[in-house]
Amino acid sequence: MKKIKLREVCHGRSGDKGSDVNIGLAVYNGNHYEWLKRTVTQEVVSNYVSEYLEGQGTAPIKRYELPKLSAVNFVVPGGLLGGVTRSMHLDGHGKSFSQILLDMEVDPPNE
Repeated sequence: MKKIKLREVCHGRSGDKGSDVNIGLAVYNGNHYEWLKRTVTQEVVSNYVSEYLEGQGTAPIKRYELPKLSAVNFVVPGGLLGGVTRSMHLDGHGKSFSQILLDMEVDPPNE
């Protein structure tokens, strides 16, 4: 089966919440919401963004489901190493995290 980029099925937004990063994903087609929940799990996100969090010792990533919006929200504790005013990250506001995640290759939803 040919893989697709997550961005072909979802749009996303991310940003800082103090030292944490918040990543929201919503499917373009509400019929793909169950696929999103099965495909983009806490473990998948944790593994995919781990290279950007290396050595930070963050708590486990949490996923929140938003069924009325056909969306999921991930919170990455400590993802910004202290927040925008203390972090040495180039992206102190965490805005790139949604784009990083949307670039992930996944199996497409069944139509």
